[in-house]
Order: sequence, then structure tokens, then C-alpha cells
Amino acid sequence: MKQVFYLFLIFGISAFAVELTLGVVPQQSPLKLSKKWKKITQYLHNETGIKVIFKTQRSIPSFEKVLYSGGYDIAYMNPYHFIVANKQQNYEAFTRANKQIEGILLSKDKNFKVDKNYLKDKTFLFPAPNAFAATLLTKYELRKLYNFNVDKDAKVLYVNSHDSVYKGVAREVGDIGGGIVRTYNNFIDKNDKEKISIVYKTNAYPSHPIAAHPRVNNEIVKKLQDAFLNMPNDLKKILSIKKFIKTDSKEYEVIKEVKSN
Repeated sequence: MKQVFYLFLIFGISAFAVELTLGVVPQQSPLKLSKKWKKITQYLHNETGIKVIFKTQRSIPSFEKVLYSGGYDIAYMNPYHFIVANKQQNYEAFTRANKQIEGILLSKDKNFKVDKNYLKDKTFLFPAPNAFAATLLTKYELRKLYNFNVDKDAKVLYVNSHDSVYKGVAREVGDIGGGIVRTYNNFIDKNDKEKISIVYKTNAYPSHPIAAHPRVNNEIVKKLQDAFLNMPNDLKKILSIKKFIKTDSKEYEVIKEVKSN
């Protein structure tokens, strides 16, 4: 028995592993995510025989702290998170949604302009400092394409989730909010949603990867990859994903340009 235990320590999580943790970036409340992803983890268990335990945090910064310390065996994260997690913990991407990701800005103001004079001193709401499309991409493009530095020339509030951004703009906590189309489409508060609209979209980038920590055996990663690729449509619909495709870490090299600016 001791030999088996030592082999487990040496070779990491192998086919003998009883369970894995799946960390999910909290773009929505933990309760909403739990209802969605527990159906996914049950499917993964049925398909692979591996028990997958859903995990998330109350805020994106808290999720980052766990991720960057290697706290999840596999994780669904934004592209910026992946660049950092790959560098610090050698996480490797293995699948993602086939659709590219775009950042969006939303406002109540129907006369919204992507103009320095208009944007100056406005209050921007973002889910978190390192939310990739909602925060980093929108800030990056305003700075690069319109010479407007949100952090210097406007007021910024971080409100923990995409839903909180949308509610905050609708209720005039902020003038402009950053998000993504998928979470905006899934935003179900009708009264608030009717008050806001998308006023800007960024260029498209590779979407959120699912990546594995190096302690997870390659055989298990392949089983999980196959399960995601063959996921039934009704389960993919829960995640607002039409199709999963194979990916690898090299595809996310383009994200480094956004990260460094």
C-alpha cells in the first residue's frame, strides 16, 4: 500500500484518482453557477467514471488567488487568467467554446459616444480588475484605438460580477459597464435589462479555456476533453455554448499583447 501511495505522489493524479476539483470563474453568483455546473460535473462523472467536484469563489479576485496557487485540478477561466496560471502553475488548455469572445460596453444613454470628451469623468463599472473581456479588453481598446485611459480619465468601480455591472448601470450606480454578450444575454432581471443596451463591442479573441494542472494525468485529460467535445446539446445550452473544440496553450499567446498593455 505504501508503494501505491508513493507512486500517486510521484505521478500526480492518475486513472486511480477518486475525484477532481473543477474551478469555475465566478462571472455570476456562486448559486447560479452551482445550479448550472453541477449538471455538467454529473455528466462528466457518468462519461469518464471520474468524480468531478464543482468549486468557485464569491469574487473573481478570490478565484484568482486559488487558481494561481494551483488550487484547482481543472479550471474554466478567462484568457487572461490562463496566461498567468500557465506561467505560475503550468496549467495547460485542452478545450474551449468554438465561439470567440468579445468585450462589450453598456449604457442607459442612447446618445453614447466613443469619444474622449464624452467619456471623461464618467463612472465605469467592471466585474473585477482582471476580468478579461469585460474589463481588460474594453480598457485596452479604448486606450489603443481612442486614446482614452479609463483608469486615469474616468472613475472606476469593481462590483464582483457581470450581473452586478448590468444592475448597476440600469440603476445609475455607474454610467457605463463592461461585460460580455453571453452573460448579458443570460441576465434575467427584465426591469433592469430593458433600461440598458450594448453600445460598443471589442475585437474577438479566443474564448475561455478549460485547463488542467500538470498533476492531472494525460489519460484523464484526454477523457475529459472527449467528454466536453461530445457533450449533449441540452447540457451545452445550460452553459450558453453551442460547441466545444480542442485547443492548446499556444492559441492564447495573442492574449499576452492585451495583458502587457
